[in-house]
Amino acid sequence: MAVRSTREIRRAVVTGGAGFLGSHLCEHLLDRGVEVVCLDNFLTGSPENVLHLMERPGFRLVRCDVTDYVHVPGPVDLVLHFASPASPVDYLKMPIETLKVGSLGTLHTLGLAKEKGARYVLASTSEVYGDPLEHPQREEYWGNVNPVGPRGVYDEAKRFSEALTTAYRTSQDTDTAIVRIFNTYGPRMRPDDGRAIPAFVGQALAGRPLTVAGDGSQTRSICYVDDTVRGILALAFSTETGPVNIGNPDELSMLDLARWIVRLTGSASEIGFIDLPVDDPKVRRPDTTRAQQLLDWQPQVPSEEGLRRTVDWFAAQRELLAAHVG
Repeated sequence: MAVRSTREIRRAVVTGGAGFLGSHLCEHLLDRGVEVVCLDNFLTGSPENVLHLMERPGFRLVRCDVTDYVHVPGPVDLVLHFASPASPVDYLKMPIETLKVGSLGTLHTLGLAKEKGARYVLASTSEVYGDPLEHPQREEYWGNVNPVGPRGVYDEAKRFSEALTTAYRTSQDTDTAIVRIFNTYGPRMRPDDGRAIPAFVGQALAGRPLTVAGDGSQTRSICYVDDTVRGILALAFSTETGPVNIGNPDELSMLDLARWIVRLTGSASEIGFIDLPVDDPKVRRPDTTRAQQLLDWQPQVPSEEGLRRTVDWFAAQRELLAAHVG
């Protein structure tokens, strides 16, 4: 079990706080009584994701690009650096922006944490393992990444940000931690962000064929957003440095995921196949032993329940949009 920090966290900065995962982090922190400064340049995030938080005491939304400059007046106890395009559609379209937020954005937010004497948590990713030759993936595994492949802009940005975060901890005495996040899903994902679950759900609800890449045998381990956030905050409120994998070891193939979503939506959609993207990982499953031992964390939401909640949210969004257009 990790020794809990004796420092009280009263005010946190969340970069990328108007994104899918960042908005859930903001919400959970507010529920814990922590004031939140949400920074976002709205490149892939949206103010709509935090609209329901705007009237809550202690929440502040600031338009800010952390690759330029970061200034937050007043005390800060925790910096959560979650700003970055995170889906292949986004980072393939914005490769330079992705590299900049992983390098300059990490540098600037680490500088903020050092200036304020704050705890710092870097959002890293299972993508640092690349197309892994070790399965499941342990934190000790160095990965199998193609630095000049199309996914390299995201993978290497995160690998660099991990090295920079570690350097600040070892040479600048900054209190840092690294979380490696595996495939997370849930409400507030963008329908068009290119990831499998929103794509499949959108296609199923519209009665279109679900487009499975390759033969669908490649696997992912999907973790419901509430579980992911619990794990991130368990690390944030601890004294552990990481890296720590946070994800659900419940591994399934993309073809099985597509079939599952067709069943949950009650759709008559068929399943079609498209070419497999370049350097697409064949397998992905976290070894979560470290998270269990150090943080007393493990996922609690069964995948079927999480998928049902996600399908219900997307269906409600479609109804709202149809009512608005109508």
